Amino acid sequence: MTEYTSKLKQAGLKVTLPRLKILEILSQGDGQHASAEDIYKILLTQDEDIGVATIYRVLTQCEQAGLVKRHQFEGGKAVFEIAEGDHHDHIICVRCGLVKEFNDDTIEVRQRQIAEKAGFRLAEHNMTLYGLCKACRKLAEER
Repeated sequence: MTEYTSKLKQAGLKVTLPRLKILEILSQGDGQHASAEDIYKILLTQDEDIGVATIYRVLTQCEQAGLVKRHQFEGGKAVFEIAEGDHHDHIICVRCGLVKEFNDDTIEVRQRQIAEKAGFRLAEHNMTLYGLCKACRKLAEER
């Protein structure tokens, strides 16, 4: 948790248990791309008494401070991830909502070429692909 203690201080936010717990959850594999409700459920399993309103408030504060990124994927609720690391895109299962990150240099080059051809210079950009994950395809085949 010490990593997030310093990041919160650098962002000008007070170090509190809810903030530390939420950032810790988002940094773990099962918490990546988590909604406020997902975080609430995880906190319940850890016997933490942090309400949904507090979770939303912390996520908004951390987003404004640049510590987390909010994604509003098509047809779904807002999900959050830690705002660090290299640029990446997302692929989402349309059935279960599983979110996977990917990075492809060829796609990145092509996106820049398309933008330049249209007279733009890319700044922030995201690509989101939608499909069925392996588990959902298997379920569909079994029916």
